[in-house]
Amino acid sequence: MKKFNIRKVLDGLTAVSSSSSAAAQTGASKENEAVQENLQSEHFQLCKTVRHGFPHQPSSMAFDPVQKILAIGTLTGALRLFGRAGVECYCQHESAAAVIQLQFLINEGALVSALADDSVHLWNLRQKIPAILHSLKFNRERITYCHLPFQSKWLYIGTERGNIHIVNVESFTLSGYVIMWNKAIELSTKTHPGPVVHISDNPMDEGKLLIGFECGVVVLWDLKSKKADYRYNYDEGLLLQEGIQEVKEGSKDGTFCRSRRFLAIHSVAWHHEGKQFVCSHSDGTLTTWNIRAPAKPAQIITPHGKQPKDGKKPEPCKPILKVEYKTTRAGDPFMVLSGGLSYDTVGRRACLTVMHGKSTAVLEMDFPIVDFLTLCETPYPNDFQEPYAVVVLLERDLVLIDLGQIGYPIFENPYPLTIHESPVTCCEYFADCPAELIPALYSVGSRQKRQGFSKKEWPISGGNWGQGTQSYPEIIITGHADGSIKFWDASALMLQVLYKLKTAKVFERARAKEERAIADIVEEDPFAIQTLCWCPESRMLCVAGASAHVIVYRFSKQEVSAADVQLLEVRLQCQLSDVDSPDPGGEQTPTSPASAGAPPSPQETEPAAQPSAGSNSSDGSRDNIPCLQVRGSALKQSPGYQVELVIQLVWVSGEPPQQITSLAINSSYGLVVLGNSNGLAVVDYLQKTLLLNLGTSELYSPSEPYQRQPRSPRKARQPSGVLCDSNDGPNASEERCKSPTSGSTSPCNSDEDRKAKFIEKVKYKSRRFSKTIANDFARMSRKISSSNEQKPNTEWRSLPCRNGTCHADDGMTTSRKSVKLVFSRTSSDGNFNPKDNSFSRSRSSSVTSIDRESRESVSSFCFCETFPRKCDSLLSPCVLVGTTQGGVMMVAVSLPPSGDQRLLQPVGISSCGTVARLKGGILTMALLDAAGGLLPSSHEPWYDPNAADDEKEKCRRRRPSSLPSSQDGQDSQLAILCSEKQAKVVAMPSQTRVYKHNITESSFVLRADVVQMAGANCIACFCANGHIMTLSLPSLRPLLDVNYLPLTDMRIARTFCFSNLGQALYLTSPTEVQRITYSQDTCDNLQEMLSELFTPVETPEAPNRGFFKGLFGGGAQSLDREDLFGETSAGKASRSLAQHIPGPGSMEGMKGAASGVVGDLARARIALDERGQKLGELEERTAAMMASAESFSKHAHDMMVKYKDKKWYQL
Repeated sequence: MKKFNIRKVLDGLTAVSSSSSAAAQTGASKENEAVQENLQSEHFQLCKTVRHGFPHQPSSMAFDPVQKILAIGTLTGALRLFGRAGVECYCQHESAAAVIQLQFLINEGALVSALADDSVHLWNLRQKIPAILHSLKFNRERITYCHLPFQSKWLYIGTERGNIHIVNVESFTLSGYVIMWNKAIELSTKTHPGPVVHISDNPMDEGKLLIGFECGVVVLWDLKSKKADYRYNYDEGLLLQEGIQEVKEGSKDGTFCRSRRFLAIHSVAWHHEGKQFVCSHSDGTLTTWNIRAPAKPAQIITPHGKQPKDGKKPEPCKPILKVEYKTTRAGDPFMVLSGGLSYDTVGRRACLTVMHGKSTAVLEMDFPIVDFLTLCETPYPNDFQEPYAVVVLLERDLVLIDLGQIGYPIFENPYPLTIHESPVTCCEYFADCPAELIPALYSVGSRQKRQGFSKKEWPISGGNWGQGTQSYPEIIITGHADGSIKFWDASALMLQVLYKLKTAKVFERARAKEERAIADIVEEDPFAIQTLCWCPESRMLCVAGASAHVIVYRFSKQEVSAADVQLLEVRLQCQLSDVDSPDPGGEQTPTSPASAGAPPSPQETEPAAQPSAGSNSSDGSRDNIPCLQVRGSALKQSPGYQVELVIQLVWVSGEPPQQITSLAINSSYGLVVLGNSNGLAVVDYLQKTLLLNLGTSELYSPSEPYQRQPRSPRKARQPSGVLCDSNDGPNASEERCKSPTSGSTSPCNSDEDRKAKFIEKVKYKSRRFSKTIANDFARMSRKISSSNEQKPNTEWRSLPCRNGTCHADDGMTTSRKSVKLVFSRTSSDGNFNPKDNSFSRSRSSSVTSIDRESRESVSSFCFCETFPRKCDSLLSPCVLVGTTQGGVMMVAVSLPPSGDQRLLQPVGISSCGTVARLKGGILTMALLDAAGGLLPSSHEPWYDPNAADDEKEKCRRRRPSSLPSSQDGQDSQLAILCSEKQAKVVAMPSQTRVYKHNITESSFVLRADVVQMAGANCIACFCANGHIMTLSLPSLRPLLDVNYLPLTDMRIARTFCFSNLGQALYLTSPTEVQRITYSQDTCDNLQEMLSELFTPVETPEAPNRGFFKGLFGGGAQSLDREDLFGETSAGKASRSLAQHIPGPGSMEGMKGAASGVVGDLARARIALDERGQKLGELEERTAAMMASAESFSKHAHDMMVKYKDKKWYQL
């Protein structure tokens, strides 16, 4: 009795099977059953680790001068804190509202943030992951400005209504003390002064508060007497007296208040002695006021205004948005301001002005200024400030200016804030790299550093590095829109740039837009990096650009003074067939691949005399023209990555080349394989020759059921594939086999011929359209039935081969290589009918998109050493090819012996048919051995190409002459295949499915990688619905499924990548990289690995008042704010004004404290502080209740005395 094989039945049900495991299936190999899987769900946990890069959309900034910590808030509610190099922290407000202001509790490990949603938050920075301790949400007023005096626990909050409220930062409760706007301004003023734009206390008298309103009124408020001492009005009358140009009332910029038309102010700065302050105005002027002379400013200056010689009105200037006034003991004070430029400087970049004595320096910035801070030696405002640097926060950069050196040089920034220097277009992550890679890249990258920086150390130096246990090297590679590639050291949760490679210098740059080459297919960013492939062991790098070009690089530590760029041009085209199926009437038979692949005559393959020039006929069609022009002169190549070969896809008969979608390189084979929507090409970068060039559909065997041909006749701007059009005559078949750099042989050389041919095609199609449709349905049913009958009794056939050898033209004097192709095509079926090959069998449910149905593109490659054909017993170098329609094909490679023979003998290439079919486009492929271990692609060790020959031979590894073979009838390898919808494990060489798992039904996978973790292997997937999943290997058991991040931006899909040891990253914003981990071990050790922001530092001593100042009372006067703002004297605030929201920071701080004795002490200290705080609150409440009871008793007694002796009719 014939044995029934259930495996073949199950293979036919893959489209409806949700997930299945072949462990229970009969006929499973013993090797697969013996694979022990060590990974379990307990090994996985997902969490964020660190965020690198420049804060996206910054809005505010603050600095702790004692802790040396810088905080930056953003418009999205994020907080980024920076200390010394490598000390970074990221936290996020839940509301995601814009951060309008930040205030440090100096040297106390706390930060106050004010948001645009009228909430104030207190952050605890004493823990590694900062958390919110308290929040206060205002209900009736909008927050506009905050001020927290040094060593004070009372926070002043100005509102849009012009009122000032006071908050206790310890308990985050409102005080009953309120400064109302109508009491602050003059009684004669009938209009509202506008929002509060400034609050500050007098440096020498804490009881005096300076309040600035938007309309231009400045008030010096006495906190004790609760009244205004002085009011300073810089109004129109003063403008006319000083000869300043009058601006009409009701101007659009809101420069003047309506009643008295005061000049609006933007900021106020005190002199440290408290006798003067400076205001910046919206007309570009600075006014200096003596606090006891409110009638008129002591000085009015316009830093960038042109003063007329006749003493008339100066020219108006732009508003001065901020000014800071800092004094020094030994010299003139510094006045730093932003804005105030003249209106005639249209298009000028933003500037920062530094005024020191009689000198004025204008420093141009690359981007608009968001905020700036002057860093001083002392935190005390009543002492000489001694400024030493200015921190300038720009929209896309952070700059520190050294005020202590001539010329004001900038500090060298140690943070990785240049990720967005050019937009990131692709990203790759490599963990556990060879140890010598980072020093090698750093050594060549250190020569690229700019000069002219300040010689002083970076002044933001707070915090401590984490004590992590991760010691393996990690490298991140980013490709950018300008063609540059950056290598980053990402070890130990840090990020530091190592080396920058500029690929654009290989090409000629157009001097002007009009002079751009007519062959450009990308108007903007023609050098943008689309994809890259890097081999860490051999240090070979291969990058693909947006202009359909590929550059192969070698790493060398030696400089090459002058070298010609080796260029190889490839014609990669696929012309779509005009019909979907053959016409049985015999009117015209489509050209079959067998006939199309016949070796052409020597006359047909002879290269043109000038292959590099291409052709450009009078009708505008372009042929053999690359999109970019390679530099004709010799190129100086610095130490680092040096150009080995440039591969360019050229225009074909007026059709532009398609952008490259997949790329792979193998240093052991010396091959590069690239693919796009037209097909694939295999290039030998050692011999600088093209080995294979064919369309995707030609990878299929003529008789296999998976075969597909393009069915959409679209010939718009996007080019089509390599199949010859049946109505184009024999020239199309010859054209397909010509040299990639040969001249154009298009049969249409004029407009008339082109139009006539088009009309004939339309007539021909219209005559047989109805007959073709009817025959298609008939042939479809016959083809499906015949293929199903033949499948159980036939072996997998070898696909028709196409072997190619590319020979350099000895007569060429330039660096371009002219190649001629010699193809041979064979078939394992001697009775093959050419008509059958033109039939396209439709797939059922494996199409993920109707748009992708029209063309099958190459989506991924994998170099491996496996069994090329079904039931082979010998391993051979191969390339696995994955397509967007789920097809996985095999291409075998025949390599000559290593050494000199490798450079002389040709490399053989043959296509071996389909290995498997999956739903959705193929994303990744890999091989496992019989024990479940990952089989990496072979590679050669790195050697310096510019070193001596004996050193090269010493480093290069000899390829084994014979590869190991499998035992007869047994599978010794497992092919791991993952697509957008499902994953499969296929046994090799039998090519039988062992395991299958449907990853998602409603969504699709964006990125998938086979990664190593905890000594085992798994598949890591990121889906478009935000789920991150891992599957065990080889059984494909789900180990992790977390809904982490929904796809809100294509940037995430383009840059998300997994790496070994449970690491991953993606570009969370145009300027920031977010690193995550899906490893339980990393999550457990994350607290130790993170850096510390707060370090115990003693507060500097207060300035000495001196004997005479202490004797005569000339020093700073303190204020008992507790007595003034406390509940006893000020009472309680209205409950409807603001809502207190307790934060989880205390509990999270206790949980997140470091383990061991230090952690126990920290937890005990936090618990003690919390208990003391609660006891203090209880005591305050008790005292308040007692006071309330006494007041009630007093009022009751007074009432009793008042009405004691009165009669009832007197009441």
